[in-house]
Amino acid sequence: MKLQSLVIVVAVLGVLGYFGYKAYNQFTNEKPERELLYFGPIKKEQDSTVVYHSVADFKFLDQDSNEVTPANFEGKIYVTDFFFTTCETICPIMSKQMQRVVKTFENEPRVAFLSHTVEPEYDSVSILKDYAKEHEADSKVWHFVTGPKPELYRMARESYFLVDSHGDGGPDDFIHTERFALIDMDQHIRGYYDGTDSADVDKLINEMKLLLKYYDYKAKQ
Repeated sequence: MKLQSLVIVVAVLGVLGYFGYKAYNQFTNEKPERELLYFGPIKKEQDSTVVYHSVADFKFLDQDSNEVTPANFEGKIYVTDFFFTTCETICPIMSKQMQRVVKTFENEPRVAFLSHTVEPEYDSVSILKDYAKEHEADSKVWHFVTGPKPELYRMARESYFLVDSHGDGGPDDFIHTERFALIDMDQHIRGYYDGTDSADVDKLINEMKLLLKYYDYKAKQ
């Protein structure tokens, strides 16, 4: 009788364990409640497959004189913006807000940050280095980059679509925007946010978590 009772208990525990495992696995592999939108021009190929805009190739130098290209962001999502170190209006606010986002994801290796100067004639590598130190930026995570002005401006206008003005990046050309852009692991734009508005930056943080959750879910399918 005791043996029969023991068998029943073991069987019950086994069933409970199985369903407990199934429930846990379902919970940890839960599909995100929503998918982020795509931004930028949409292309359609002949087979009707939708092709979303991708960020163009680039090559800049960061605060440690290291070359930064899309290869630095393989397997990562990243947030990008445009600023200049002598700015006394929106840029200090943006950099502080970006620093807050960096801090939020400091233990997440799949997240990176990319800040471009719009004043490369002044913002040398050494000046960017000092600016990065002020914001406790690790160059492995948060890149402050400089390069040819026409290339920087082309990225802002034609790749990230952060400004809608026209120009060639010449001596008299200037752009100034408070917006952040969220880029996914496939170089698609997934959101725009006001970098001077803490509530909108909170939205950015939440949507970054949502995007990472999507990649977790996708990896388990």
